[in-house]
Parts: sequence; structure tokens; C-alpha cells
Amino acid sequence: MDLIKVAEEAFGGELNHPKFRSGDTISVHYKIKEGNKERIQIFRGVVIQISGEGNNKRFTVRKMSGNIGVERIIPINSPAIEKIELNKSGRVRRSRLFYLRERTGKKARIKERRMV
Repeated sequence: MDLIKVAEEAFGGELNHPKFRSGDTISVHYKIKEGNKERIQIFRGVVIQISGEGNNKRFTVRKMSGNIGVERIIPINSPAIEKIELNKSGRVRRSRLFYLRERTGKKARIKERRMV
């Protein structure tokens, strides 16, 4: 098992993503391939959970598109991620924010964590 971890660390590329937690609003610049063309699409939303460890780490981002909630599970080391921007830091008391799925409008707001 130790050899597997050593190999993962050796071959794992350097990730230059900012540190983010549940409740933070982030923008994920994601590469979309359509035929032989490639473009970058921005997916901006709230991180509702971070799961996994090491190379298997992934996070779930939720955004509202009109009145419909859209969630996307993204592996942190995906080659399709161009960059991740931290837009706002949210102040929440739990690590998994599944209660946001039932809330809409002002009830779904998250207080902002002040950075000093």
C-alpha cells in the first residue's frame, strides 16, 4: 500500500488550485470538447461537499440555472479543469450542505466569511 501512495505522489501533477471549503462560491473553468473544437466553460456555484482523499478527491458544485438546481461532481485532479477561482468564502457550520437542495431564494443564502 505504501508503494501505491509513493507512486501517486510522484506522478501526481502539481495542482495550483486555491484552498476552498464547503460553503465557498467558486468558478470552475472547465474544458468542453465538441467535435474537434475545444472551448472553456465557466461553472460558478457553491461547494456543497468535498469527498475523497488524495488522487480520488472530488467536490460537488451547485448552481441555480433559472429555477432549476444543477449539481456537478468534479474530480480535483481532472485534466479538463483549466483553473478554479475562489469568488466568496462562506461561513457554514457543516461540511455537507445538502439542505440547500430544498431551499430557494433568500433562504438559500450563505453568510460571507470575512478575510482579514
